[in-house]
Amino acid sequence: MERSLQDPGGRLVGGMDEVGRGALAGPVTAGLVVLRPGTERGVPGLRDSKLLSPARREALVPRLLAWCAAAGVGHASPQEIDGLGLTAALRLAGRRAIAAAEGQGAPPDVVLLDGGHDWLTLPADALPAGPSGAAPAAGWSGTVVTRVRADLTCASVAAASVLAKVERDRIMGELADAWPQYGWDSNKGYGAVRHRRALEEHGTTPHHRLSWRLTQPPSAAGPSTIGDGTT
Repeated sequence: MERSLQDPGGRLVGGMDEVGRGALAGPVTAGLVVLRPGTERGVPGLRDSKLLSPARREALVPRLLAWCAAAGVGHASPQEIDGLGLTAALRLAGRRAIAAAEGQGAPPDVVLLDGGHDWLTLPADALPAGPSGAAPAAGWSGTVVTRVRADLTCASVAAASVLAKVERDRIMGELADAWPQYGWDSNKGYGAVRHRRALEEHGTTPHHRLSWRLTQPPSAAGPSTIGDGTT
């Protein structure tokens, strides 16, 4: 898939994936891996992050960083999720990941995005119209290509999922040191039984998404206006 998006002019193709969409606490995180022009092989042992053990994900990180032209991980905080909504927060995290790749001199021209929904492109009505009537680009203005289950079939997206998962898990482990009652070292902010019981007993923290129905049964958890995610 990535080879089909490259061209002889050296167009840079990046894979992007997100984690933390359906969590009750912590950031939503986007990972990006930009391939070197002409890359033909992936990294042995690379899989979607959900199919790898924590130790295996950690071991892959240095190999992934050596394999790609650039990489970035971006976050959007619970406060940004509450204030902007989940889709806009995902976009913010994704564009922060692109900015990190740009800082390494290799921003992607094309982003291959996991799933069927393009949450990375800025909506046309989000900015005032320019002289031609078209909405001007804000920051990165490359092309987005979506692919369902790209995390299972595209090496760049699988690599991005690993980087995002490792970085977000690290953050949640650090937060767990200060808030041990919520079990974030193991549940990573998702709606596990221990987490929900702690919410009922201790209430929320600055790291919870306050616009979400935090104390409802798992089937009702998530944003009050859009459905719950699972990654």
